[in-house]
Amino acid sequence: MNVFVIGIGLIGGSMVKDIKEFSSDVTIYGVDINDAHLEEALSLNIIDEKATFKDLAIADVVIVTIPVDVMVVELPKILDVVSDNAVVIDAGSTKSLICKTVENHPKRRNFLACHPIAGTEFSGPSAAIKGLYNGKTNIICEVEKTAFKLQEKALALFQQMGMRIRYMNPEAHDKHIAYVSHLSHISSFMLGKTVINKEKNERDIFDMAGSGFESTVRLAKSSPAMWAPIFKHNKQNVIETLEEYISNLDAFKQMLLEDDYEGIYREMNNTNRIKEILTGIPLNKK
Repeated sequence: MNVFVIGIGLIGGSMVKDIKEFSSDVTIYGVDINDAHLEEALSLNIIDEKATFKDLAIADVVIVTIPVDVMVVELPKILDVVSDNAVVIDAGSTKSLICKTVENHPKRRNFLACHPIAGTEFSGPSAAIKGLYNGKTNIICEVEKTAFKLQEKALALFQQMGMRIRYMNPEAHDKHIAYVSHLSHISSFMLGKTVINKEKNERDIFDMAGSGFESTVRLAKSSPAMWAPIFKHNKQNVIETLEEYISNLDAFKQMLLEDDYEGIYREMNNTNRIKEILTGIPLNKK
C-alpha cells in the first residue's frame, strides 16, 4: 500500500506512524514545501521516501494535513492527479469551504472530508506520536459523496487507529467546533497576550504562575500559521461564539462590581456540570 502524507507534522505524522505500526506492507511518501521537514521525517522514520504531486498517481491513500487556506487551493490539484482507486483524506478543522471547493470536481468521489479531534500544542515532524488517535472522535462530513469502496478503505484505517466515527454535515461541524475548539484557542491566545502585556510591569507574575495557568494557556503555543486561516474560514461562527463569551465575561465582571458573590457562586456551581458533559458521568452518580 502506498500512503502519501502531504504536510508532515503532528497530525499527518501521527497518522502514518500508526499506519506503519499495523501495516507490514506499506510505503509512506512525504510531500512538504519545507524540505527540512522532509529530511527530519526521514531521519525519524516517519516517512520512507520524499515525493511530489506528480508521484500521487501511484497512491492508494493520500492524507492531506496542511493549513485550511492552503487546502482549498491544493486539494483540487491533488484530486486531479490521483487514480480512481485512491482515497484522499483531509484533517482540516473547518469543513464547509473545503467541501464546497471540491463539490463539482470530477473526482469528488475520491475525497473523504474528515476532522480527527486530536492534537497537542506542538507542531512539526518531531511532534508526531504513536497512538494519538486512539479513543478520539473523527468527524466525517458528506460521507455519501465518497465512493463506498473508498469509504471502506479509509474507515478500516480509522478503526485500526482506534478512532470513534461521528457523521455530520459541514455546516453543523463548523458551528459546533467553533464552540469546543476555536473559542478555546482564542481564549488561550488572549490570556497569554494579557499576561505577556502585564509582565512588562510585573516580572514576578511568571514566577507565580502555577499548573492552572499553564494548562489554560497551553493552546497559545499552537501554530499561528494553522490557526489564523481556521478563524478566517469559520469567521461567522467564531464571531457568534465570541459574542456569547464576551457577554458572559461582562456579566461576571458586573457581578464583581456589584459584590454579588452569591451570583458568582451560582454561576460557577451551574457550570460545574461541564464535568458531566465531558466525562459522561452524572455528578450524583460518581
